[in-house]
Amino acid sequence: MRQKPLIVVLALVVLVAAAIGFAVGRKSSPEPRVVSAPPTTSPAIASTAEPVPAGDQIDAIRRGAPVNQEIAAPLMARVENADIKRVRAYPMQPPTIPHSIDNYQIDKNSNRCLLCHARANADKFQAPPVSVTHYMDRNDQFLATISPRRYFCNQCHVVQTDAKPLVANNFKDIDSILSEEQDKKAN
Repeated sequence: MRQKPLIVVLALVVLVAAAIGFAVGRKSSPEPRVVSAPPTTSPAIASTAEPVPAGDQIDAIRRGAPVNQEIAAPLMARVENADIKRVRAYPMQPPTIPHSIDNYQIDKNSNRCLLCHARANADKFQAPPVSVTHYMDRNDQFLATISPRRYFCNQCHVVQTDAKPLVANNFKDIDSILSEEQDKKAN
């Protein structure tokens, strides 16, 4: 009870010191400069500003455009629906889906992919069958149906689009390496 006035005085001293420090800090800091965009001859339309080429660097946020300009959003990549199998881009990549899967039902009750790609139906629909690894459980025991951990196809497999690669890739799959070796031996 006797220390209550001491605590109040101490809190008051701390508040006064903080206020003085804040006031001194504001006076010693330089005034913020306001940077304005350079005047242009015609008003800029925000949605049509073109990004500045950024060379070989990736600038995912601004895509090389100045900060004071708003650029149009990039177009969404279109799904390729050509049923042409694409080569893989890295080792052990899940194959990409060469057709549209819009409105495919894939949930705990139904998997539209298995209509064509189940091993029993693949020949009938001329579709590549699901790999035997998808029929194995976590203990490498073979199951009669697709493993629950491999049931939701689009958690690993994605549709092919016409999007341009963001970075260069010189990966070669084993088939192309072996064919190059055979070509070298033949010559």
